[in-house]
Amino acid sequence: MALDLPKTVLVVAGILIVGGVALHGISWSEFQRIWYHMVSRPGEEALALRFILQPTVSSLLALRDGVKDARTGRSPYFWTVLSDPDKRRARLREGLAATGKIILIAIILDVVFQYIAYRNFFPVEALLVAILLGFIPYFLLRGPFERIARWWLKDQSSGTAS
Repeated sequence: MALDLPKTVLVVAGILIVGGVALHGISWSEFQRIWYHMVSRPGEEALALRFILQPTVSSLLALRDGVKDARTGRSPYFWTVLSDPDKRRARLREGLAATGKIILIAIILDVVFQYIAYRNFFPVEALLVAILLGFIPYFLLRGPFERIARWWLKDQSSGTAS
């Protein structure tokens, strides 16, 4: 039986949300703590390199999939997700499948970081960091990469590229 990565990511996300609420509750101070940790982290943590690596890997996956979209003539990813309810679910699933490993690795890295830095575990924070670093760059860049690749491929086929 093959692992269904998008479902796995969603199940892990649900568990983290429920676990976070159970461990720390829902309060304004909790949101402030999460925000403070996310904003202050990149400059002070030992694992700061992931703030470069995870978005870079996610962006490279967006480039790969955007070029594939351009070659196959598919509509731009972000625009399709926003404007086509019939294709939205399938395209989001594609994005989760492409970035699922990054998101899961980001969660694991954040758990390790939290243990080292805080001697505590904040599940919702781990999920938010994973989404911000792993999925958002992919979501925002796949469409523009598709448009650039379509333009470039059109120039290549017409022989006008230098």
